[in-house]
Amino acid sequence: MELANIEKLLEKYLNAETSIAEEKTLKKYFSSNQIAPHLVEYQTLFSYFTTSKSEKFTKTIQLKSKKRNWKWISVAATALLIVSVYTGYQKNQEYKAEKLYTETRDALGLLSANLNKGSNAIGQLQHFETTTNKVFKQPKSVKK
Repeated sequence: MELANIEKLLEKYLNAETSIAEEKTLKKYFSSNQIAPHLVEYQTLFSYFTTSKSEKFTKTIQLKSKKRNWKWISVAATALLIVSVYTGYQKNQEYKAEKLYTETRDALGLLSANLNKGSNAIGQLQHFETTTNKVFKQPKSVKK
C-alpha cells in the first residue's frame, strides 16, 4: 500500500469521514508488521479494536430499580381522600345543625313575642271585664 494513501485515510479517519471499507483498509495496514515509523503510535489504537472484540464481560450487573411503589402512593392518596371527605362531611353537618338551630331560635323568638302580645291583650281584657263587672255589679257567673 502506498504510504501517502494510508496517511490520507488516517486523516479522514481522525475527522470521522471514512467509510467502513476505508476503515478495514486502515485496520489491515496497522495489523501488519510493515508500519511507517511516524505512524506507529496509531498501531495501538487499531490493535485495541481487534482485541476488544474478543473480550467478554462475565460479571452480573445489579441494577437499582428507581421504580416508585405506586401501590403505596395510591393507598396514601385514598386514605387522604377519605379523611378529607369525612372532615368535609362533618363540617357540613355542623353548618347545617347551626343553621337549623338559628332558624329554630328565630321561630321560637317570634312565637314568644306573639304569645307575649296575646298575654298582654288578655290581661287588658281581664282588667276591662273586672271593671265592667264593678260598674254593672253583675255576678261573675250565672248558674241555671
